[in-house]
Amino acid sequence: MTLRIAFTGTGHISHIHALAAAAQDDLELVAVVNHRPQSRAAFAAKFSIGREYESVDAMLADGDVDALVISTPNYLHAPQSVAALNAGIHVLVEKPMSMNATEAEQMSAASQASGAKLMVAHCWRFDEEVLWLKRQIDGGRLGKILRTRGNGVHVNWGPSGWFVEAKYAGGGALADMGIHAIDAARFLLGDPAPRTVYARISTDYTEHDVDDSGAIIIGWDNGATSIVESGWWWPHADGPEASTQVYGQKAFGQIFPTRLEIPDRATETVELVDAGYPHPREEHCPQIMYDLQMAHFIDCIRHDKTPNPGAQEGLLNMRIVDAALESSRTGQVLNL
Repeated sequence: MTLRIAFTGTGHISHIHALAAAAQDDLELVAVVNHRPQSRAAFAAKFSIGREYESVDAMLADGDVDALVISTPNYLHAPQSVAALNAGIHVLVEKPMSMNATEAEQMSAASQASGAKLMVAHCWRFDEEVLWLKRQIDGGRLGKILRTRGNGVHVNWGPSGWFVEAKYAGGGALADMGIHAIDAARFLLGDPAPRTVYARISTDYTEHDVDDSGAIIIGWDNGATSIVESGWWWPHADGPEASTQVYGQKAFGQIFPTRLEIPDRATETVELVDAGYPHPREEHCPQIMYDLQMAHFIDCIRHDKTPNPGAQEGLLNMRIVDAALESSRTGQVLNL
């Protein structure tokens, strides 16, 4: 059965999702929503989409849509998702899931009430190098994981437009980039629940009303600790977006570059295991990652599966973001 998919938002990431949709079998790209007629028309022409709308409500009124990809500014994620889910339409929403955890809970409740699927586009769960390291962890090569350290930083660069306005974005570099590192760490750790969050969030490199710098310490219910850095315009970062170091009792592992270091105390040697991926990569965010993400979304719709990352993963990430901002404001450790 052919599924009909629509898109709201016509920016760069929406083009990536549309390319991913076009690569799927039995998936028809049927509608696009955007308040700017020229951008909407160009998107429709590029992807041979026949229906154009100024609002999600107008699209929903016409019906004949099975799924919606939401790639709009963050303040629209919750209302557009809830409207679609209430109409029984499956939703793939860009990260961050919402402006805050309260909105994320509303989205999750709408999905549960209607039975429509809700997936959050935490794309690094579909990257081949991330998956390689997760297999090593799950196979026991690193032993019990004690600590991770990850980066969500733009070096000598930062976004503009709605990304740097709190009323549209909710947060700054933490919500934009740090959330990649948070979700990558949680995925590699086997999706534990967060128990404590301590953070220092600030605006150091710009004059916007959102953060551009952050250092976060997350304590998980499995005993592991994750250190996450988030930022825009930093003069240096220890690795690219979502790069993560993992410290186990037996060994060390990391992505970007992707490898293991396995010490042998008896011989005082270290075995280096190279995963075989080029570093740096030709393209850090390759299209195949988004193709696999879209394939998972569609498979969950067709076979009635719960998406991963779904509502629960997105909600927990938003709770961590909210807790980090509150911890930074109060100077206290937040217990979740």
